[in-house]
Amino acid sequence: MGWPRPPLIAVLRGIEPSEAVAVAGALLAEGVTCVEVTMNSPAPLDSIAAIRDAFGDRLLLGAGTVLTPAAVGDATAAGAELIISPNADPNVIAATKAAGRLSLSGVFTATEAFAALAAGADALKLFPAEAASPAVLKALLAVLPAGTPVLPVGGIQPEVLASWRAVGATGFGIGAALYQPGRSPDEVRRRARRFVEAWRD
Repeated sequence: MGWPRPPLIAVLRGIEPSEAVAVAGALLAEGVTCVEVTMNSPAPLDSIAAIRDAFGDRLLLGAGTVLTPAAVGDATAAGAELIISPNADPNVIAATKAAGRLSLSGVFTATEAFAALAAGADALKLFPAEAASPAVLKALLAVLPAGTPVLPVGGIQPEVLASWRAVGATGFGIGAALYQPGRSPDEVRRRARRFVEAWRD
């Protein structure tokens, strides 16, 4: 599975449709080309559709906190290409693959990781990362199939990217450290710059 470079997913939890395009544009301006609108945001399908209409294929557009096959259908109809879940649900993964979309499945243990891969997940989201550590990821990667993409998500700050990358993290999902409801596009852009610089450094 190919990831944008840098492979940083901006998690827009709680975003309003009226601000979605401006915030996505601010992220894109700093080189963050993967955006996730969580399905527990206000009118998430409207935000997904607005971002898709504004930026087309310039962004890899994801739907997050996708918990049911029905939600997979709704998100993909709105324009999502990447379906992201906090858990490893084989029914959600199957619906995602049936729709021809990419599946990023949430896992925390080796058991969950192997189950998600067996169900067809394209990549794994180590969540919540703040309850794990780079040592945990290193241990998981030692037993997972070589080349399995794993992205820590949860509590990620610019200063921790290097320690996770050193043990093999493919990329990161970044939430509150980047976007929170009401945060201006300019502030989001400044925060995105710090993450992009940390990745490049």
